[in-house]
Amino acid sequence: MKKQYLAVCALMLWWPAAGVRAAEYAIGADFSFLKQAEERGTVFKDNGHAKPGLQIFKDHGYNWIRLRLFHTPTQLPNNLQYTIELAKAAKQLGFRFLLNYHYSDTWADPGKQFIPKAWEGMSHKQLAEAVFVYTRDTITAFREAGVLPDMVQIGNEVINGMLWPDGRLPANWDNFVELVRAGIAGVEAGRGAQTRPPIMVHIDRGGDQPRTKSFFDRLHSYGLNYDVIGQSYYPWWHGSLNDLRENLLFMASEYKRDIMLVEVAYNWRPGEYLKRPGPFPESPQGQKESWRK
Repeated sequence: MKKQYLAVCALMLWWPAAGVRAAEYAIGADFSFLKQAEERGTVFKDNGHAKPGLQIFKDHGYNWIRLRLFHTPTQLPNNLQYTIELAKAAKQLGFRFLLNYHYSDTWADPGKQFIPKAWEGMSHKQLAEAVFVYTRDTITAFREAGVLPDMVQIGNEVINGMLWPDGRLPANWDNFVELVRAGIAGVEAGRGAQTRPPIMVHIDRGGDQPRTKSFFDRLHSYGLNYDVIGQSYYPWWHGSLNDLRENLLFMASEYKRDIMLVEVAYNWRPGEYLKRPGPFPESPQGQKESWRK
């Protein structure tokens, strides 16, 4: 049986909008592959004692989980039933739940946004309808299973759009916004009588204020009804901690939205800073210090 120590690969921090309220923090991690790892025999330990991975995080003050959902994955486990089961386990421990729609059969990020195979060849109108129906039906399934998400992320790192080529940016802003609106409408239709979960729009420019401003200024020109700004922050790509701080302050003041850092990482072994010095050593201690900051 394989044994491992549990390491956080993604951190969620809730940064309140300026003047809204005293600081409230969502401290969490992306557990999308935890169930698969444990089913394959991975044992996680806390101070030498084997425990379920979710329990370890709960014992250390984590209160949110993030789960990725892929449309029809062939190489990844994160289909609807798998994700519902993992959400149930987390909810039983009192976690709140952020659902991350990739709208793809595989990874979607700034460098790739593959349309699900089931949607290939669709017109823009058909694609928007597919986004609506799929989102409505999956949200309904979560609700009926007793695990309606506490927040929903429409797309993953959508700085360059989603569902390429139809919603690729910067050429297709109208299409992109219609696709996001279709996803939001699907959440609304699937929630039933329950309160609509807050909607997140997530990009990957944690320390990049100019690009953040360019994206959200354009998005806001469409009057999109969303609630939370999501950011990724990987220091080797996205600037210094001071850059991140300045961008957080800017976003909270400018857009009056809560902010979540939904992807944050620092290596526990050398990987990104092989030819230049990093802000912290790439070691378990350096990783720990980077999160403390």
